[in-house]
Amino acid sequence: MTALERLHAECAALGTILFTVTAHDFDAMLFRRLYSSHPAEYPATGTKPMARDAWFDLCITRGETFVANTPDAFAALFFDHALITAMGLGSAVNIPVSDGTLVVGTVNLLADIGHFTPDRLARYHDAVRGQSLGLVQALRA
Repeated sequence: MTALERLHAECAALGTILFTVTAHDFDAMLFRRLYSSHPAEYPATGTKPMARDAWFDLCITRGETFVANTPDAFAALFFDHALITAMGLGSAVNIPVSDGTLVVGTVNLLADIGHFTPDRLARYHDAVRGQSLGLVQALRA
């Protein structure tokens, strides 16, 4: 089992419904999806252009976790918010993954409205930290 698969299993056990991992390709200015729990809706080969918006500033520039516990809290920042809500999902978290110098990717978690309580967030952060070496290796491959 890979680090991405292990982390997916840990996050699913905590209640995550949609789990993806995205690498940041700064040369091409793209986000590249490396892993997806829902490949029909979010293929592991998917890309999207990097936008230097409030999300980018928070997660990529500052390396802080984005948390939105309602669709209204993420709708303005996620171009695919209609698909997310159509899947019955109402909260989102993006946890930056750093190689020690640069944020090289994010772990993206979506669940029911209000799912990401402070206690759950701490457990998700622990899970990501526990797989950090394997995550960084996968994100840089």
